[in-house]
Amino acid sequence: MKVSIMQPYFLPYIGYFQLIYNTDQFILLDTVQYIRHGWIERNRIQKQGGGWIYIRVPITKEFGRETRIQNIRIDNTINWKKTILDQLQIYKRKAPYYEPTISMLNKVFENTYINISTLNIDCLNAVLNYLGLKKDIKIFSEMNIEIEEPKAPDEWALNICKAMGADEYWNPPGGISFFDRNKYMMNNITLRFLKPILAKYDQKNDGFQEGLSIIDVLMFNSKETVINYLGQFEVL
Repeated sequence: MKVSIMQPYFLPYIGYFQLIYNTDQFILLDTVQYIRHGWIERNRIQKQGGGWIYIRVPITKEFGRETRIQNIRIDNTINWKKTILDQLQIYKRKAPYYEPTISMLNKVFENTYINISTLNIDCLNAVLNYLGLKKDIKIFSEMNIEIEEPKAPDEWALNICKAMGADEYWNPPGGISFFDRNKYMMNNITLRFLKPILAKYDQKNDGFQEGLSIIDVLMFNSKETVINYLGQFEVL
């Protein structure tokens, strides 16, 4: 069984979805400490006139340094849904798949969310459903499995894989520097790193902004093309 594990990101780039698509079990790790200025509550889209800007979900300031992701709350005193949808208006005149993409997002935004992780999970599932993909996403805090206490950052994945009986663990290439392959080999788990090959598509702009939110990819590409992109990567 191939397993991949990531924190719950907000409308992440296509490389995140490649991990979901190319493994048997994808797990959202929501029990670790929330880190500011990451991808939990924000991502990037095109900016009027070129470049990129953030779309962002505001979070409350009522948490300490050790607060887990699962407990990070959205600040619903701010009309963040309207702000994000207004920012996405930049795509309306130039993106051929603007209407179905916005419709997908609007269905998610019809719901009321308290925690950021719940919103992010629904966004991931909405994209998968839009593409017609049936993938199994589990939320670690709801899995009710016992794992050994991790003694190093690379042991969260190791211990989860051991508890699940996985024989392969797939991770983004950024983890190469701190994952100890020997730990995994000793437990009969093959450690692989998925390096996305980010296809250049016509963004109706000068130049190409790489690695934007999956929203940008969906705006300019058919479902079939996006699914094809999901298979474009190298294994390190």
